[in-house]
Amino acid sequence: MPTTRRRQSFACLLAAAIALAVLAPSAVAAPILGVGDQKPETFQDPLFKQLGIKRTRVFTPYDSIFRDPARLDQWIRSAQAAGLEPLISFEKPASMTCPGSGCRPVSPAAYERAFKAFRAKYPEIRIISPWNEANSGTQPTGRNPRYAALYNNIVRANCRNCRIVAADVLDISNMRTWVRTFQRSAKGNPRLRIWGLHNYGDVNRFRTSGTRTLLSETQGKIWLTETGGLVTFRTADGRTAFPPSEARAARAMTYLLSRLRRLGGSRIQRIYLYNWRPLASGSDRFDAGLLRPDGAPREVYSIVGRYRSLIR
Repeated sequence: MPTTRRRQSFACLLAAAIALAVLAPSAVAAPILGVGDQKPETFQDPLFKQLGIKRTRVFTPYDSIFRDPARLDQWIRSAQAAGLEPLISFEKPASMTCPGSGCRPVSPAAYERAFKAFRAKYPEIRIISPWNEANSGTQPTGRNPRYAALYNNIVRANCRNCRIVAADVLDISNMRTWVRTFQRSAKGNPRLRIWGLHNYGDVNRFRTSGTRTLLSETQGKIWLTETGGLVTFRTADGRTAFPPSEARAARAMTYLLSRLRRLGGSRIQRIYLYNWRPLASGSDRFDAGLLRPDGAPREVYSIVGRYRSLIR
């Protein structure tokens, strides 16, 4: 081969190699997409199966293994029967109201007893979030990050082969200080830690501040363990934070899946959309369903379908 042609051939190969090197990180960095939902019947919905979802999430009282074992078991067995990988996130007992006079952190001894019982019954479940929305005022850990860290430490000690979402946090104003306090008491290598983020504020207000805050305050990976486009949301005191709008929810979903997921390079590893289908229209103050209450798919369902490559 003449020298000129060899050089041209080498140049072409080099250009192709560079192009592949540029493309490869973005392919590796693309997060995995799942859908969380509280209702076990969701997993048998033909529209759910059509998306090919492989990963799901539920939040449940930390003591549901004792107080509501049938409901917990139904959800877990339904997810497993559908071939789904479950993420279990624990939270306050069903009898506790937060904020309120009875809103107090669960004792580490009580938490450990419940978690050991859960592990004994479900040793195959290896993805755990010790406490759901731990910095929220709706949880007893909202003003007590040290307790959330203790729960994380208990799970680490009793589930050494588990993937642990160290803390699930909301993108609200106290997140930075809460996370800093949590980290002072949490065990484990910070570089290997998984953080859970519920970034509804960023997604539905088309901003990045909350997600960037968690990225800047932590090391390790971030899972968006609960997120999505809000159709409507009313606060606990009845204030309408997001009036009903499927169009806004669709724009928010597009923003999440096309832009927001790319923050932090490869640090955002997973996205769990929430939820599948709301309760009867008007009876639930939170609605981020991919389906309407009657089971008809919304535009957000079609948008998720366009990002099917993330479902793996």
